[in-house]
Amino acid sequence: MNTDNVKSQMRKGILEYCTLLILQKRRAYVSDIIQSLKEAKLIVVEGTLYPLLSRLKNSGLLTYVWEESTQGPPRKYYELTPEGAVFLNELDSAWKELNQVIDHIKEQ
Repeated sequence: MNTDNVKSQMRKGILEYCTLLILQKRRAYVSDIIQSLKEAKLIVVEGTLYPLLSRLKNSGLLTYVWEESTQGPPRKYYELTPEGAVFLNELDSAWKELNQVIDHIKEQ
């Protein structure tokens, strides 16, 4: 069995959660989100992140604002909506539960 495939699937599964965690702290431009993910060792490319952001926006969990840039065209900054904050709290609870399950199984 290929562990790289399993690790890739695990990363995809937590990407949404990690993106929402970043946006909980501050609104961010796509390259800022990618940089934060890279710093956490979760490597993501724009081609992966843009569809995720669009899906989250279409679900009402994110919104965005355009801001003028001193280095080119205006930039789209994403931020959580109130519904996104509620959803993130639910994901946070689910993450804690999963960690408890894994810790329990490891300790058996």
